[in-house]
Amino acid sequence: MVDVELEEGVARIFLNRPEKVNALTSELLVSLRETLEKLKGEKALHVAVLAGRGKAFCGGADINELRALTAGNAGAFVEKIHLACKAIRELPAPVVASLHGAVIGGGLEIAAACDLRAAAEGTRFAMPEVKLAIPSVVEAALLPRLMGGGRAAWLVLTGATIDAHKALQWGLIEELGSVEPLVQQLLACDREALQAQKRLLQLWEEAPLATSIPRSIEAFAKAHVK
Repeated sequence: MVDVELEEGVARIFLNRPEKVNALTSELLVSLRETLEKLKGEKALHVAVLAGRGKAFCGGADINELRALTAGNAGAFVEKIHLACKAIRELPAPVVASLHGAVIGGGLEIAAACDLRAAAEGTRFAMPEVKLAIPSVVEAALLPRLMGGGRAAWLVLTGATIDAHKALQWGLIEELGSVEPLVQQLLACDREALQAQKRLLQLWEEAPLATSIPRSIEAFAKAHVK
């Protein structure tokens, strides 16, 4: 369901259901979470790249899994999406999403949980849950932080698709084209400083300035301890 290639400080993680456009099942989501948790033990890990095998990054939740959801089990399924996203955010190294083809629904939530995103020409993005009579939830909450409230609202309220150029314009992705130049830029940076910066970025997302600034000063001082 998920496979990993490790080489010279880079972990390349692949969603691996190409015959189903990497649609998210419970099994795949658990596999992704467990893979990321194992990577926490890789002391030399500098950067991780999350991609999808085949013609798309992720086509969203598996249709058969969606059809089986009830009021009693639906929460448990979306919690698995959240736990996979949480594992991405808790990996000490920065995680870069390498996107292509389709990035839909839960797949877009997983991409949003990454630290940076690069998308190939022709990539399509959508949060179509409202068209399926359900709201977008869990890490869809990251979208306003990436795109701004109005653009995130447009995406989740209309369920419409945008292309990679608009995704770049709207701040949903940071690069249009190959992920490799971005990976090389990260590899050129100090590994421990990158990890500290990732922690601070997540703090800045949620904490008030009165907390963020003192914690940032502490991190700066700690970087000078040899």
